[in-house]
Amino acid sequence: MSSRILLAIRYNGAAFVGWQVQKNGKSVQEQMQDAIEEIFGQRVGVTGCSRTDSGVHAMEYCLCFDPPRPMELKRIAFALNSVLPESISVRACREVSADFHPRYHAVAKEYIYRFYDSPAPDPFLNGLAFHERKGLDQPLMDRAAKHFIGTHDFRGFMSTGSKIEDTVRTIYSCGVERRGDEVIFKVVGDGFLYNMVRIMAGTLLFISMGRIAEEELPAIIERGERAAAGKTMPAYGLYLNRVYYDEKEVPHA
Repeated sequence: MSSRILLAIRYNGAAFVGWQVQKNGKSVQEQMQDAIEEIFGQRVGVTGCSRTDSGVHAMEYCLCFDPPRPMELKRIAFALNSVLPESISVRACREVSADFHPRYHAVAKEYIYRFYDSPAPDPFLNGLAFHERKGLDQPLMDRAAKHFIGTHDFRGFMSTGSKIEDTVRTIYSCGVERRGDEVIFKVVGDGFLYNMVRIMAGTLLFISMGRIAEEELPAIIERGERAAAGKTMPAYGLYLNRVYYDEKEVPHA
């Protein structure tokens, strides 16, 4: 058996301070370490594919650990799900090489931001999507989102105070679609700055509301000024949707 296991999990981030272990609350990483220790009888290190902030969700989050003793793959997911909290679920489990790193071997990540527009709040979307009472102009948001595609300096779409110096990122595909009352912003890129997707989503919201003109977006990207873009959307509407390890699978516009 390989000395390293790759897990794909889903989690509702509402109860967590994010992925990484922190002193101020429960983290997803800590929950995974606790579960692995309970199943294998030994605490081991757990390495994730990225950091997610407090309240952010994941439809697919990838992590690795080195099991202290052999166990059949089909048993690992079942055993972990039997002890994990209901807010976390192991969806897949496979062997990888001993030098595999879930972050550095990823070639792209896909995020979604969920909006919904209806006159009344939906209790079944509370904490899972951003409610906008006024109707969202999905076709306009989709057209505007295409301006993000390509290689750009996204320093204007990063939270102020971030110490990251290399702010150039490549967006492979980007768009907005409607599913009933839900309006879903989906973006695939080689990497993302701190709060970048939430600011992109907030900018598209401002464009739908008429506070920013669609044709202004290329200039806003070029200027690189945080104040020119839209607001940072709440964390609860953001999901890490997929992690790509094969370049052939990455969608391109």
